[in-house]
Amino acid sequence: MTAPQFPAGLSGLASQYDTILCDVWGVIHNGRAAFTEACDALVKFRAQGGQISLITNAPVPEAQVVRYFEPLGVPKAAFDLCVSSGDATRAELAAHPDRSVWRMGGDEGWEHDRFLYDGLGLTFVDNDSADLLLCIGLRDQVNDQPEDYRAELGRAVAKGLPMLCANPDKQVRVGGKLYWCAGALASIYEDLGGQVIYPGKPYAPIYKLAIGRLTELKAKPQRILCIGDSPATDVRGARRQGFDSLYVGTGLKQHGADFEAEVTDLLADYGEQATYAMTGLRW
Repeated sequence: MTAPQFPAGLSGLASQYDTILCDVWGVIHNGRAAFTEACDALVKFRAQGGQISLITNAPVPEAQVVRYFEPLGVPKAAFDLCVSSGDATRAELAAHPDRSVWRMGGDEGWEHDRFLYDGLGLTFVDNDSADLLLCIGLRDQVNDQPEDYRAELGRAVAKGLPMLCANPDKQVRVGGKLYWCAGALASIYEDLGGQVIYPGKPYAPIYKLAIGRLTELKAKPQRILCIGDSPATDVRGARRQGFDSLYVGTGLKQHGADFEAEVTDLLADYGEQATYAMTGLRW
């Protein structure tokens, strides 16, 4: 596969693109603090007339994603809007309000998860009487392992329940530590023969939602750049939608001294090809 180009900064590419779809976690912050250079690059792109939709696999709607930005140091000037897998999941739930839903949620509890379905009039039931499994995450992200859920997921597969995966990511880095996400459970579900519906990256619904919300979209597909830290979601999603991609090395993968060789090998491992790669997003 062809290696990506390795530009010094976004400034060398900016004139080629009207719109950026930029990942959040691992690109503009790490869950503890903002990446100042990355945020500054996005601010400068917008200052030159570009538009930016943040696009994240967070399993909560936009309002719950952006409420953390100010405490982390992410400036409002760095983006026009934010679209999440939670938004796309909510749209999928709203399209089928007659389904009985079994919830598998994160360790912040149903009070946090409820933003996915408040006001939709859904019916929530246990596994035995459900016709949809809504997977939001592991119940205990700190102590649980995805394999702990295999037997429980197997029973749902045997019942023929489709899974709606609110976060296709398998892991996320918070500071210096990796945590499991709903995508890891979805992978087991598929391994067991179950059907999984993915509204988030790298699948089309989240991209259509983001572009649809950019009401002044000027760009043709070749004028859209996707930025992210994951070959499996960000780079793959861009390719599937016909967009260029910029891989950044500030997220899931901790790179060493030979960044160019490592990225080339990493992308090859995933069978993906990014247009560009940088150690971190900068102007």
